[in-house]
Amino acid sequence: MTNRLNFVTVLTIALILAAVSLGLGQAGANAALKNPGALKEMAPAMYKVDFDTSAGTFVVEVHRDWAPNGADRFYNLVKNGYFDNLRFFRVIPNFMVQFGISGDPALNSVWREARIPRDPVKQSNTRGYITYAMQGGAQGPDTRTAQVFINFGDNSQLDAQGFAPFGRVARGMDIVDKIYSGYGEGAPSGKGPDQGRLQAEGNAYLMKDFPKLDYIKKATIEK
Repeated sequence: MTNRLNFVTVLTIALILAAVSLGLGQAGANAALKNPGALKEMAPAMYKVDFDTSAGTFVVEVHRDWAPNGADRFYNLVKNGYFDNLRFFRVIPNFMVQFGISGDPALNSVWREARIPRDPVKQSNTRGYITYAMQGGAQGPDTRTAQVFINFGDNSQLDAQGFAPFGRVARGMDIVDKIYSGYGEGAPSGKGPDQGRLQAEGNAYLMKDFPKLDYIKKATIEK
């Protein structure tokens, strides 16, 4: 009986320590994300990111030489947990799926203007390629922050506008195709989520008004 009690005690302590460690790790990641200017680690020449989502798992392969500024930003976002528990808020069939607005309004307030310099367009926006979203007009390529999209089809017409792909879906494009698209285009053009409200209210807004949206459980860089 004593040995059994000792085992239970040790197991309980181990579980508590694991939970504390996980909590500290998450707190550290969140703290780092509150200072975009400090997240400037150079990405490897090529790296892969595993996306564990509510629709399934897919893998993005990033090539730094395609768009170095975009690849570096994406690397730092993934490494510090920015995409974890984040919704695919804009899904347009035959066009693209967009994500990158945080579910935490506090993070949106610091990342909304954390722009990166433009990259020359070296790859085309064809099926499976991933690219940063940006504002329209001449300043568009200089307005990239944390929002990205994956092309469902041939969107090569975006190339001339400065949309520079930095990677592609290397595995699981069939999963990307399954991401829920029932809400359509975002407000005010469509009935989907309003980006302004999402920036201000985070996941609470989406979970209440758009509960069917698929989401990223966790994004990790492959070792």
